[in-house]
Amino acid sequence: MATAALTGFSMMSLLSLGYLTWDLMGPNQVEKDPGQALGGRAPAPRPPHIIFFLTDDQGFNDIGYHSSDIRTPTLDKLAADGVKLENYYIQPICTPSRSQLITGRYQIHTGLQHSIIRPRQPNCLPFHHVTLPQRLQELGYSTHMVGKWHLGFYKKQCLPTRRGFDTYFGSLTGSVNYYTYDSCDGPGLCGFDLHEGESVAWGHRGKYCTHLYTQRVRKILASHDPRSQPLFIFLSFQAVHTPLQSPREYIRPYRGLGNVARRKYAAMVSTVDEAVHNVTYALRKYGYYQNSVIVFSTDNGGQPLSGGNNWPLRGRKGTYWEGGVRGVGFVHSPLLRKKRRVSKALVHITDWYPTLVGLAGGNESLTKGVDGYNVWGAISEGKESPRLEILHNIDPLYNHARSGSLQKGHGIWNTAVQASIRAGDWKLLTGDPGYGDWIPPQVLPGFPAEWWQLERHTAPRRSLWLFNISGDPYERYDLSEQRPDVVKELLARLVYYNRTAVPVRYPSEDPRADPHLNGGAWVPWVGDEEEDNWDRVHRRKNKDWKTKLKLYKSSLFFRRLNTRIMSNRI
Repeated sequence: MATAALTGFSMMSLLSLGYLTWDLMGPNQVEKDPGQALGGRAPAPRPPHIIFFLTDDQGFNDIGYHSSDIRTPTLDKLAADGVKLENYYIQPICTPSRSQLITGRYQIHTGLQHSIIRPRQPNCLPFHHVTLPQRLQELGYSTHMVGKWHLGFYKKQCLPTRRGFDTYFGSLTGSVNYYTYDSCDGPGLCGFDLHEGESVAWGHRGKYCTHLYTQRVRKILASHDPRSQPLFIFLSFQAVHTPLQSPREYIRPYRGLGNVARRKYAAMVSTVDEAVHNVTYALRKYGYYQNSVIVFSTDNGGQPLSGGNNWPLRGRKGTYWEGGVRGVGFVHSPLLRKKRRVSKALVHITDWYPTLVGLAGGNESLTKGVDGYNVWGAISEGKESPRLEILHNIDPLYNHARSGSLQKGHGIWNTAVQASIRAGDWKLLTGDPGYGDWIPPQVLPGFPAEWWQLERHTAPRRSLWLFNISGDPYERYDLSEQRPDVVKELLARLVYYNRTAVPVRYPSEDPRADPHLNGGAWVPWVGDEEEDNWDRVHRRKNKDWKTKLKLYKSSLFFRRLNTRIMSNRI
């Protein structure tokens, strides 16, 4: 391992991160094929083993090859020897990205176009959609999921083991404590959330989440015969989502970072880097690597208030600016025809469904009706991407922009509605895209209030933006007034997509989901035979803006106080 990549890490830290074992089988070594070892002919091509790593809330500037303050030697090496996806898009929040990965469909085609699935909502991935693991099962794969689900669990039919995974080990809600696995959905509404298959896994309290998930994946690899059946493993980390928790030995290498949140966050990224190292080491050790495809992706942009960073992109998690939807991603595989390069091919998270099904030997009939494209040619051979546009989303329930109207949408589209689309070089946003600042890396002990004013968008409130995203990836120059012709074309595309949208599935919260009524854990609470009622749509009430302002100021005060108290403690 290059010495430069390890600068700042003590020997103890390296041992704890597990990097010193890498030399047991170097990154350029591969296991010998059994047929070649016996002097026989090389076996016929087999479907590849697929390992998909998904991180949570990892920002564009939160990986070593984009960042100067976070060290990810394993991820950097895998990406450098593979294909970096530098024109790769995900969704701005958790549930939508996962639903699009698993179904290959835009949110408007699953009814999940608004917000996330909350723990007490009787909602989940629609049952009639055939999922990616189900397709892979049809093609002879052994399928396993480890980690965060966040696609609903109100019925047993919603669980990962009913949606295509042979085994499941992880958490069903959106966020848990990394040690206790408690998950809360409001004051007093907390419950245990770690599951083995369809049962609660009570016996793992005190074990760090990322380590526990990694151990489970290595166990799966050790117990499976790579020559008997192709393997699909979906390792869906909760890291680096809040709460900011990691073992102390991962924080020490970052003690030079003055910002406490960034320091903890960087430590959590290092635990992910170690996890990926340990899994890829196991792939080599147990004979999978030579015939494997490794995909690494984040699920949405980073949250600056919680240590993440998307610099130099605009915006953050939960927004449709590039900082919310443009993600970190790469592919590493001995099967790549053109390696060690950066790909500018347009790729979206829905594309993994047809791409992986194609790699597994499936034909186009198995991906009929999905919104994704098979982009393996673009990734492996450098061909042009078949994808020309991306519908980021249309959310009819999100707070309508007060300045928007049908008139401002040239009589084509109501610009009060939150929507975003990219076609070729152009990106259009309508409604309220979310917080739109450019936020530099957090390097100071506190997060100065002045930074929130840095390059703040001070023009009168708008409801329509147009950017040449290829020439202006940081979204600094709105061209909506200069190019009304492009605006009209993209508004017409929104109208087209909206005609294909299914009704929003966002039901009211069900009091029966309370963990105190279900043995202290988050578990399915509705019988599979009980009918669903999608007629009622739950809208969260917006608090008065003055109340919001008071809460913000109070939060800011305590954040600064906590920063001063904690900055020298860690």
